[in-house]
Amino acid sequence: MNIAIIPARGGSKRIPRKNIKAFNGKPIIAYTIEAALISGCFDRVIVSTDDDEIAAVALQYGAEVPFVRPLALADDFATTGVVVTHALNWLIESNSKPSFACVMYATAPFIRAEILKDAFATLKQNKHKKFCFGVAEFPSSIQRAFKITTHGDVEMFQPEYFNTRSQDLEKAYHDAGQFYWGTTEGFLESKGMFSSDSIPYPLPRHQVQDIDTPEDWARAEALYQVMLKQSG
Repeated sequence: MNIAIIPARGGSKRIPRKNIKAFNGKPIIAYTIEAALISGCFDRVIVSTDDDEIAAVALQYGAEVPFVRPLALADDFATTGVVVTHALNWLIESNSKPSFACVMYATAPFIRAEILKDAFATLKQNKHKKFCFGVAEFPSSIQRAFKITTHGDVEMFQPEYFNTRSQDLEKAYHDAGQFYWGTTEGFLESKGMFSSDSIPYPLPRHQVQDIDTPEDWARAEALYQVMLKQSG
């Protein structure tokens, strides 16, 4: 049995009601739910929420909301890990222990069903791994990054690379913030995602956009509209 788990609490601060805010015409969580359903990878698509309105929207778009997430796991300090562990333990106690789970963020409208399928196949082919998750390459060399000090000065984090050509620097990647395939045991054992237990699944940069601020939201909507025009 494979389970999709979509964490979606109601108390987002920087973008109020973020998980069900309209994104190009429909609640943003709908994109994640639909990608999971279309992929055909899952026996159940479950939304973990503490919020009645989010639960209603999730049900409307075809997900299950079989439990109410405890309020202690819905504040600003609750990690995705503890939310996933709660959902998996609930399933186990309900005699529905999955072999694999995929954690999918509610604000990831660029998730694609075909990528979910391919990433799952990649994980199954690498039996010694616990996880497979989406990553994207940083657009600039992180070795040449700098900060602005409290005095307004520019200071490199790694000044030894000041004169190094960018093509000679090692590529660096970041979490795409979309999906995290894993074995149930891996999640319950709290295996490190950024470790040798994982296999990365590279995604094109134009399909990756964190949505944490109103500026991020506007950029993501514009990017999505461009992608629609290109595909049409």
